[in-house]
Amino acid sequence: MSAKMTTLNLYLEPAEPRRLASLCGPFDDNIKQLERRIGVEISYRNNHFQIVGTPKNCLTANNLLRDLYVETQPVKGSTPDLEPDTVHLAIQQAISIEAASDDDDKHLHIKTKRGVIKPRNPNQSQYIANIVRHDISFGIGPAGTGKTYLAVAAAVDALERQEVRRILLTRPAVEAGEKLGFLPGDLSQKVDPYLRPLYDALFEMLGFEKVEKLIERSVIEVAPLAYMRGRTLNDAFIILDESQNTTAEQMKMFLTRIGFNSRAVITGDITQIDLPKNQKSGLRHAIEVLKGVDQISFNFFQSHDVVRHPVVARIVEAYEAHEQQSSHAGRDSHHQLQETPHES
Repeated sequence: MSAKMTTLNLYLEPAEPRRLASLCGPFDDNIKQLERRIGVEISYRNNHFQIVGTPKNCLTANNLLRDLYVETQPVKGSTPDLEPDTVHLAIQQAISIEAASDDDDKHLHIKTKRGVIKPRNPNQSQYIANIVRHDISFGIGPAGTGKTYLAVAAAVDALERQEVRRILLTRPAVEAGEKLGFLPGDLSQKVDPYLRPLYDALFEMLGFEKVEKLIERSVIEVAPLAYMRGRTLNDAFIILDESQNTTAEQMKMFLTRIGFNSRAVITGDITQIDLPKNQKSGLRHAIEVLKGVDQISFNFFQSHDVVRHPVVARIVEAYEAHEQQSSHAGRDSHHQLQETPHES
């Protein structure tokens, strides 16, 4: 059942035409941005604004219009133009405050037209909350913990709420034992298998036909990471999957593509890096460099967070134990070599 809609009337004082024009923006661009991101309809005549939406969204839009109108106050006799960047930052701040004040239970599920997707453990709940509250979120951990699936679900939810205009899914096309050049087909066909997990999640949540239509209209874009260079991605929900196979340079390139009103989720498993051994993973590097940056969250999943067949968790634990034993054995042999006296 849809939320009850209401109408809220707002009168902005003093009614100064130049300030009102600055608030609304050229061709009402600022009003349209508020409508799209808050989820309301706004009509106005002179200084009388009428807002239609859910009570909560109407109140948010009302407060934003009042705050932004203050920003149009004349400076040295001249009315400043209200830039889209200023509107974006004001909306972002309002959304962040709301998300922080909401009960955690409101973030424990994601609604899509195919049904409700609920987290299966506390770490997944925290992961979803972080995606909602942060501009950039990292989901790091072994296969089967729901990192990619929940990120795609959050992207679909944001698209259906009209919080973003498009979804962009990407991952590095790094070979895991096979060379791309030896696979049949053109570049698109060679790369397609690497992107298949992302397609599968989309098909499950939206249905095959709708996904195909959205891809045709470029509302959903699935592309290799190399295609991101030189782009600026506004009004988008961007997911970088298998990020452990990026280089430090590629990771920096990706993170600096993110534009206004965009959210990004980066997923990866640092135990399954397919890069050459002399090359450091961009994911490992990002964890070191970005851990103190505001508006970036990190979620680290463990083997007990695996939500696939129970044997998958046992496999992950067995590999972790084996790697720890190998690491200890390597250190022990290294110490023995150092302690053995050289014969003259």
